[in-house]
Amino acid sequence: MAIPNISSNKRSSEIVFFDLETNVPSKPGQKFWVLEFGAMVVCSRKLVELESYCTLIRPGELSVVGLKSGRIGGITRKEVADAPSFEQVADKIFSILDGRIWAGHNIQRFDCVRIKAAFAEIGRPTPVPVGIIDSLGVLTEKFGKRAGNMKMASLAAYFDLGEQKHRSLDDVRMNLEVLKHCATVLLLESSLPDLSIGNCQTTSSITTRSRSQVQNFPSSPIDNKWQNSPSSITTRSSKGKSPCREETSRKSPPSPSAIGYQRAVPYARQSLGKVTAGVRNLLCKAQNKPLNTLLKHSQTLFR
Repeated sequence: MAIPNISSNKRSSEIVFFDLETNVPSKPGQKFWVLEFGAMVVCSRKLVELESYCTLIRPGELSVVGLKSGRIGGITRKEVADAPSFEQVADKIFSILDGRIWAGHNIQRFDCVRIKAAFAEIGRPTPVPVGIIDSLGVLTEKFGKRAGNMKMASLAAYFDLGEQKHRSLDDVRMNLEVLKHCATVLLLESSLPDLSIGNCQTTSSITTRSRSQVQNFPSSPIDNKWQNSPSSITTRSSKGKSPCREETSRKSPPSPSAIGYQRAVPYARQSLGKVTAGVRNLLCKAQNKPLNTLLKHSQTLFR
């Protein structure tokens, strides 16, 4: 009987967020060179950082790196001049990436392509992921373009997370924070569909009630079947409008106590027939009378 490899299973469930900084080709035929590699391994259950690694990388052609960077804190030629070559750090990069879930912003079209080319150039096997999470595609589909063009800088500005530094490890950590913020907003919106989370100018407040509190809130008998879900969420606007309940479990049948709940009404239930007859007689008598007379007599119906 084969003994399961616990270490391998644990590794395959870990997520490695990584980012590459490269030169920007200025003319046709000029290649991309990896100038910096940064990665952060996180636990997929808690999203806590397990380890991180970052290194500058000296390109094969130093001339592709400017003497000065066009960005504040960007990579300069002096910084990479004494850095290790990609071949010298390839083993470490391979050990971090291989057999884990890869995650990053636009990694499928850029970082994955660049890392594969870098390993191929030195004749080494390319690390293989067990899965890929591209936050650009995920957020474009799920979060929408409410933050603008979906670049990392735009998303970070949307959540007031500061400016993107365009350095590998800093961008990796920002990527994770952006995902956490987006996931929180999407979770709230899915739980409270009538609440405009994205509109910060709304004056409505959010109120949550426990199961017992919700059941004690006056409602119609039809609404009672929704009150029995233990995870139901109730919202009420600042103007005191009726609460809006959202069913969160279709497997929770109504309890007997909820079925027997009756809404308080301003008249005795036995006199409902009398009230109906009174309204009919009032309408017949008031056909040719002014509206104020009708309103005056209608007040006596519910006393």
